Amino acid sequence: MIRLKCEDVRREMSNYLDNDISPENRELIERHLEQCQNCAVLLDSMHNVLVLVADERRFELPAGFGKRLREKLSREFENFRNGHRSE
Repeated sequence: MIRLKCEDVRREMSNYLDNDISPENRELIERHLEQCQNCAVLLDSMHNVLVLVADERRFELPAGFGKRLREKLSREFENFRNGHRSE
């Protein structure tokens, strides 16, 4: 049985969300997501961002929000890569 690594799944998440992936790869990713909470949360977060971006309503973000978000995502990604869980 083929098992995907988190790195493989992250690389294909955009294609997975766009439904631009083979049925075989979709099945492999879904099996991985059933076992990996980190990847499942990342996929859910990506989906939520896409929903927000597609929303026609516009709203102003607080000053400095983008910078704080990038810094937080960078820390989270490093923790994820190093095998540490967020708290």
